[in-house]
Amino acid sequence: MTRPDNADSYAGPATLRIGDNTFAVQADLRGQFEPIDGRYHWYGRLARNAALTASMRQGRAKGLLSTPEGTAECELYDPDPWERYRVAGISTPPFRAGIAEETAPPQD
Repeated sequence: MTRPDNADSYAGPATLRIGDNTFAVQADLRGQFEPIDGRYHWYGRLARNAALTASMRQGRAKGLLSTPEGTAECELYDPDPWERYRVAGISTPPFRAGIAEETAPPQD
């Protein structure tokens, strides 16, 4: 799977809160603005975390994901065979999203 050229990304430490439980996780995230619905979609995977896996009885949960760059509501689901959970959210991501900068015309 290739990453779109306009995708923003974050890879590094994060904190996941689900209910009263907090987990230190490693996240690999990316996202982009989707013009079809007019919202920003972000998604990725969390590295294997034994405590998180043990707490995920139903295989799906809503939580709050924080990185050094921000915090956002998320949904966890779809664990892969290596017990890495997919994480996704809509709207403001928990990482710095690139914004196209306008270039000013040269001044004489």
